[in-house]
Amino acid sequence: MGKGGEGEAVSPGSRIFHAPGFEYYVIAVIGVKTRIDPQVVKQGLINTLLNHPRFSSILVKEGRKWRWNPTTVNLEDHVIVAETEPHLDFPEADRFLEDYVSNVTKTPLDISKPLWEIHLLINLRTSESEAVCVLRIHHSLGDGASLMSLLLAASRKTSDPLALPTVPVLSKTTTTSDHRRLSGGCSLWRFLSALWGIVPLLWNTLVDLVMFALTVLFLRDSDTPLKGAPAGAELHTMRFVHRHLCLDDVKFVKTAMKMTINDVLLGVTQAGLTRYLNRTYGAAEEYGKQRSNHSHKLSKLRLRATIMFNVRPNAGIQELADMMREKSKYVGQAKAMIDRKKHSLESFCTFYCAKLVLNLLGIKVASAIIRRVFSNTTMAFSNVVGPMEEISCFGHPLAYIAPSTYGHPHLQALTIHFQSYYNKMTLSIAADPTVISDVHLLCDDFQLSLKLIRDAADKNLVPHAV
Repeated sequence: MGKGGEGEAVSPGSRIFHAPGFEYYVIAVIGVKTRIDPQVVKQGLINTLLNHPRFSSILVKEGRKWRWNPTTVNLEDHVIVAETEPHLDFPEADRFLEDYVSNVTKTPLDISKPLWEIHLLINLRTSESEAVCVLRIHHSLGDGASLMSLLLAASRKTSDPLALPTVPVLSKTTTTSDHRRLSGGCSLWRFLSALWGIVPLLWNTLVDLVMFALTVLFLRDSDTPLKGAPAGAELHTMRFVHRHLCLDDVKFVKTAMKMTINDVLLGVTQAGLTRYLNRTYGAAEEYGKQRSNHSHKLSKLRLRATIMFNVRPNAGIQELADMMREKSKYVGQAKAMIDRKKHSLESFCTFYCAKLVLNLLGIKVASAIIRRVFSNTTMAFSNVVGPMEEISCFGHPLAYIAPSTYGHPHLQALTIHFQSYYNKMTLSIAADPTVISDVHLLCDDFQLSLKLIRDAADKNLVPHAV
């Protein structure tokens, strides 16, 4: 039964996430260091999550108007307690968890209820945790950064049960005083400095918007072993695998090369995918007579990732530090790309264009445009900052957090997500197993690539091939 009253309007982005063929979900696997007490979790949800309007509302559509309508939440509909075989050892338990998560994604959430659910695998002891919690939340309820903030608000430091968790806050490099000293109050210098910054900004924005339009129309990534099949791919169930990387290694490379953590992660991603493609092409050619230069072949490929930007301010999560000159092949290339993207208004322009199209032409046209972008690119990429210390949620200390997404058109067969937590950087990969058969091997490539980049940074060398 509803609580009564008309709720808030649904945002344009949330409406697109409900477009036909575009049911977009966040799914997070959370390892717990102790056995889970379902009653404690339910009481904790009553005191926290159910106070959030999005998690206690249902989606109501009346013609072209959509809104969140407050309702009464029955926790039994949203908290699923799953007991497993107590005698599963670590390899079987880990495999069971992967199968369980994939099976959860096969059925949509009931739109007549609030669009979230929590699965408590209370006695599934894996190689990384004593129990596991699986969260499934419709993406219309929030993006990765806002959902992480919500988790942190419901958690406390394990070392101090009364203290809220903390996340890294990236400070801006303030150069205003330096500019004033250099300019000496000269208005002409300030004008030229501003013009010098505006011209490349406008140029980059124009180029990016043209490339975006071409991608919508016809510009498609090269066909590779990572690219989703054009027919029937959306019917395939994704496989979700995670791997823990050493956060200290990522920070070491960041400091040594004077870059950001996001630069390092994109560099590791490029290096890891290069290793995977080199091995895949090499294995295919073992059955032929000729051996080609894989690096030369890869250099001619078009392989792009879609990255969802939150255009709203989110201090401490999306703020990036200033970057310096290139120092490494893979990390340097990633840094140059990010530098250019940050000096472009593409994300803002495409957001407001999508909003305009949605209002004028309707959800079908808007979702078709976004669908074309996903279909013509190879993968999706995201990175969310987590807490700096170990946290406990409703008295349960967390071992790791491994979020991912699914439900976008997976003509993209690959989604890569990085999540920091305490001393870990967790790599989460969602892959179509009919395209990428051994996701664990791909995780190995990422892990080895980080090690080689870290070793090169330690020795002040430039890695030319990883």
